[in-house]
Amino acid sequence: MNSSKRRQFLKKSLMLTSAGLVYGYLPAPAQADEESKAKLTPPPDLFDSQTLDIEFWVKPRILDLVRPSSGERVNLLYWKDGEVLDSAYQEVCHILRDVNGKKTAAIDPKLLETLWATQAFVARFGMTKPLEILSGYRTPESNQRLREEGIPAARKSLHLEGRAADIRIANLHEEVLGELIRSFRQGGVGFYYRPSARGGWIHTDTGLQRSWKG
Repeated sequence: MNSSKRRQFLKKSLMLTSAGLVYGYLPAPAQADEESKAKLTPPPDLFDSQTLDIEFWVKPRILDLVRPSSGERVNLLYWKDGEVLDSAYQEVCHILRDVNGKKTAAIDPKLLETLWATQAFVARFGMTKPLEILSGYRTPESNQRLREEGIPAARKSLHLEGRAADIRIANLHEEVLGELIRSFRQGGVGFYYRPSARGGWIHTDTGLQRSWKG
């Protein structure tokens, strides 16, 4: 299959699966067989950076972020004409702060690009929920406390450097979200599946390209 046909196939696949994978990742009816259940699983190459043209990357960038732990939300233009807007950048760094440690740090602009690209991509398909920031920058003390509580946190986590975030988008399955982020090839992607009403989350960072499940 040539690249043009492959891109068309991927786009059609996303449109056809979005109802099951995005607007509610619901289990199949009891009478459905295993084959029909399997159809709810996204193809591994459902998201492909080849589907994005240069216009996608050069347009003004707006971030819509919510911090569930503090109830804060920002929706702002942070990048335009190739430059990060300083006042908006400061606001984004604030919402990505260590809420528990009450400390703000500089956030890697490359991480913000990943967050923006994720939102901008899914918005093409009518998915406009804000991106939830579960964890952004962490102080060493906060990171150590998570480790002591048994919560996944690497000793030398990139959260400590403002280069990582744990995120989710309401009603978007974490596997779909993670595969999208991984397709950008911007760094590490961790898949954290949880059998809760709100589901799991995705870790994204600007370190080496790698992926894992936790």
